[in-house]
Amino acid sequence: MNGRQLRARFRGVAVVAAGLLALTACGGGDGGDAGAKGDGNGEGKAAAAARTVKHDAGTTEKVPAQPKRIVSVSVTMTGHLLALDAPVIASQATPPSVITDKQGFFTQWSDAAAKNSVKVAYQGFEPDVEKVLALKPDLIVGASSGAENAEKFYDKLSAVAPTLLYRHDDVSWQDLTARLGKDLGLEKRASEVVAAHDKRVGEVKAAITVPKQSAALVRDNQSAMTVFTPESAQGRLLTSLGFTVLEPPAGKGQTQGGRSDFAEFSQEKVADTAKDSSLLFVSHTPEEITAATARPVWKDLAAVEDKRVYDLGLDTFRLDYYSAGNLIDKIEKAFG
Repeated sequence: MNGRQLRARFRGVAVVAAGLLALTACGGGDGGDAGAKGDGNGEGKAAAAARTVKHDAGTTEKVPAQPKRIVSVSVTMTGHLLALDAPVIASQATPPSVITDKQGFFTQWSDAAAKNSVKVAYQGFEPDVEKVLALKPDLIVGASSGAENAEKFYDKLSAVAPTLLYRHDDVSWQDLTARLGKDLGLEKRASEVVAAHDKRVGEVKAAITVPKQSAALVRDNQSAMTVFTPESAQGRLLTSLGFTVLEPPAGKGQTQGGRSDFAEFSQEKVADTAKDSSLLFVSHTPEEITAATARPVWKDLAAVEDKRVYDLGLDTFRLDYYSAGNLIDKIEKAFG
């Protein structure tokens, strides 16, 4: 074959290739939906790889179907995300305390954070938008309740990346986990996490002897006493284990940020309501519990005299998969 024939053949191949490219670009036949279905490339694939999510601060579009770089602006929400194996790259941290590690991550999931190389995004309850921006997230997850409520910063955070905010005070951690699983495309993992917890609850419920008295879930604030409702995450977990959780005193107690899972009442009012109930202390050191029950208003209660005072652990103020498991371990040890 001479040079002229070779050139003619190459021109023919080029024409065929150009025709095929033109057909693909025009979306002829079944190939026209390939990009929209995520089988092609470009904008069609990007659209297919995103979703619209309704959350507690609004509705967010263009949420990645499979996020790769999540920044949590809620130290409470971080535990739920880690349990789902979500790709959390950084999280808000609180000032270090007895319930956190040295960098301000809650102790119940700090090991999981270390294993997944989660960085501290910033320390404090108000989001540091500039530091979040520097982390280049493709999704931001936070809270719309509690001390780290980020609703005031929602617009600023949304300008950085799609942002989802959730209440965590009026819902069980299982329901929140299921919701996150659905919104983040992690439904299978969410089902596995809740199923593992439910199995553990069933095993411990069958192995313990629950007191006939109701259980008062309380937290001592020295000048007042916090009472957790039966509808709180802690109350629901105790109920699932067979306990009867005491209702808060009659009347309206003081709440924080519109929370519905607990309220504060005077020491005297709580003691009068508790009467013969067992006392289960949420998030205290043993020394703090001893000091609380030694007060005149508490020391003569039947629960104190009968030694029906129980420590649920320092990490039980906010329940997630990790702290719920620790609480179950405490219950098994105390009542098994």
